[in-house]
Amino acid sequence: MVNVEEFSKRLTIVMNYYEISAASLAEKIDVQRSSISHLLSGRNKPSLEFVLKILKNFPEVELYWLLNGQGNFPKENRKEISTPTLFSSNEEKNMVKENLKPTLKNAKDNSIERIVVFYNDGTFRNYNP
Repeated sequence: MVNVEEFSKRLTIVMNYYEISAASLAEKIDVQRSSISHLLSGRNKPSLEFVLKILKNFPEVELYWLLNGQGNFPKENRKEISTPTLFSSNEEKNMVKENLKPTLKNAKDNSIERIVVFYNDGTFRNYNP
Protein backbone atom coordinates (compact mmCIF):
# COMPACT_ATOMS: atom_id res chain seq x y z
CA MET A 1 0.00 0.00 0.00
CA VAL A 2 1.30 3.44 -0.86
CA ASN A 3 1.81 5.81 2.05
CA VAL A 4 0.21 9.00 0.70
CA GLU A 5 2.25 11.36 2.90
CA GLU A 6 5.55 9.75 1.90
CA PHE A 7 4.49 9.69 -1.76
CA SER A 8 3.78 13.43 -1.66
CA LYS A 9 7.25 14.03 -0.15
CA ARG A 10 8.88 12.04 -2.96
CA LEU A 11 6.80 13.88 -5.57
CA THR A 12 8.03 17.17 -4.07
CA ILE A 13 11.61 15.87 -4.32
CA VAL A 14 11.05 15.13 -8.03
CA MET A 15 9.63 18.61 -8.60
CA ASN A 16 12.58 20.23 -6.80
CA TYR A 17 15.08 18.11 -8.74
CA TYR A 18 13.62 19.23 -12.08
CA GLU A 19 12.99 22.74 -10.72
CA ILE A 20 9.34 22.78 -11.76
CA SER A 21 6.19 23.99 -10.07
CA ALA A 22 3.05 21.99 -9.48
CA ALA A 23 1.43 23.78 -12.42
CA SER A 24 4.38 22.94 -14.68
CA LEU A 25 4.28 19.31 -13.57
CA ALA A 26 0.56 19.10 -14.30
CA GLU A 27 1.10 20.54 -17.76
CA LYS A 28 4.05 18.27 -18.52
CA ILE A 29 2.25 15.05 -17.61
CA ASP A 30 -1.14 16.25 -18.88
CA VAL A 31 -3.21 16.18 -15.69
CA GLN A 32 -5.28 18.85 -13.97
CA ARG A 33 -3.47 21.17 -11.58
CA SER A 34 -5.90 20.24 -8.84
CA SER A 35 -4.76 16.61 -9.14
CA ILE A 36 -1.21 17.64 -8.25
CA SER A 37 -2.47 19.82 -5.39
CA HIS A 38 -4.56 16.97 -3.95
CA LEU A 39 -1.62 14.55 -4.18
CA LEU A 40 0.80 16.99 -2.56
CA SER A 41 -1.60 17.68 0.29
CA GLY A 42 -2.13 13.97 0.88
CA ARG A 43 -5.84 14.21 0.13
CA ASN A 44 -5.75 11.73 -2.79
CA LYS A 45 -3.79 8.60 -3.55
CA PRO A 46 -1.90 8.45 -6.86
CA SER A 47 -3.57 6.48 -9.64
CA LEU A 48 -1.68 3.99 -11.76
CA GLU A 49 -2.13 6.32 -14.73
CA PHE A 50 -0.55 9.18 -12.79
CA VAL A 51 2.44 7.08 -11.72
CA LEU A 52 2.99 5.86 -15.29
CA LYS A 53 2.90 9.43 -16.60
CA ILE A 54 5.57 10.42 -14.06
CA LEU A 55 7.79 7.50 -15.07
CA LYS A 56 7.34 8.23 -18.77
CA ASN A 57 8.18 11.93 -18.52
CA PHE A 58 10.92 11.73 -15.90
CA PRO A 59 13.33 8.90 -16.73
CA GLU A 60 15.44 9.40 -13.60
CA VAL A 61 12.51 8.34 -11.39
CA GLU A 62 12.45 4.70 -10.31
CA LEU A 63 9.07 3.06 -9.79
CA TYR A 64 9.85 1.46 -6.43
CA TRP A 65 11.42 4.64 -5.11
CA LEU A 66 8.39 6.70 -6.12
CA LEU A 67 5.87 4.29 -4.63
CA ASN A 68 7.57 3.13 -1.44
CA GLY A 69 10.94 4.86 -1.09
CA GLN A 70 13.04 1.81 -2.00
CA GLY A 71 15.80 2.38 -4.51
CA ASN A 72 17.44 5.59 -5.59
CA PHE A 73 16.52 8.94 -7.03
CA PRO A 74 17.81 9.92 -9.44
CA LYS A 75 18.45 6.53 -10.96
CA GLU A 76 22.02 5.35 -10.74
CA ASN A 77 23.92 5.38 -14.01
CA ARG A 78 24.19 1.73 -14.83
CA LYS A 79 26.44 0.36 -17.49
CA GLU A 80 24.57 -1.45 -20.21
CA ILE A 81 25.02 -5.14 -19.69
CA SER A 82 25.23 -7.12 -22.86
CA THR A 83 22.84 -10.00 -23.16
CA PRO A 84 24.70 -13.28 -23.07
CA THR A 85 24.27 -15.52 -26.04
CA LEU A 86 22.04 -18.33 -24.93
CA PHE A 87 22.89 -20.66 -27.79
CA SER A 88 26.02 -20.87 -29.88
CA SER A 89 24.51 -22.74 -32.78
CA ASN A 90 21.23 -23.59 -34.43
CA GLU A 91 21.85 -27.21 -33.49
CA GLU A 92 21.83 -26.27 -29.79
CA LYS A 93 18.67 -24.20 -30.28
CA ASN A 94 16.92 -27.15 -31.87
CA MET A 95 18.14 -29.49 -29.15
CA VAL A 96 16.71 -27.21 -26.44
CA LYS A 97 13.43 -26.85 -28.33
CA GLU A 98 13.15 -30.64 -28.57
CA ASN A 99 13.75 -31.04 -24.84
CA LEU A 100 11.16 -28.38 -23.99
CA LYS A 101 8.35 -29.77 -26.14
CA PRO A 102 5.23 -30.55 -24.15
CA THR A 103 4.52 -34.16 -23.35
CA LEU A 104 0.76 -33.75 -23.37
CA LYS A 105 -1.14 -35.88 -25.85
CA ASN A 106 -2.93 -34.00 -28.60
CA ALA A 107 -0.97 -30.80 -27.90
CA LYS A 108 -1.40 -28.50 -30.89
CA ASP A 109 1.88 -26.73 -31.65
CA ASN A 110 2.62 -25.83 -28.05
CA SER A 111 6.06 -24.48 -28.88
CA ILE A 112 7.58 -21.71 -26.83
CA GLU A 113 6.59 -18.33 -28.15
CA ARG A 114 8.81 -16.28 -25.83
CA ILE A 115 10.50 -16.27 -22.46
CA VAL A 116 10.24 -13.20 -20.24
CA VAL A 117 12.67 -12.65 -17.37
CA PHE A 118 11.61 -10.11 -14.74
CA TYR A 119 14.24 -8.33 -12.65
CA ASN A 120 13.85 -6.88 -9.15
CA ASP A 121 14.31 -3.33 -10.42
CA GLY A 122 11.09 -3.52 -12.44
CA THR A 123 12.74 -4.13 -15.80
CA PHE A 124 12.34 -7.19 -17.94
CA ARG A 125 13.90 -8.83 -20.96
CA ASN A 126 12.19 -10.83 -23.74
CA TYR A 127 13.82 -13.83 -25.37
CA ASN A 128 12.30 -15.18 -28.55
CA PRO A 129 13.56 -18.68 -29.43
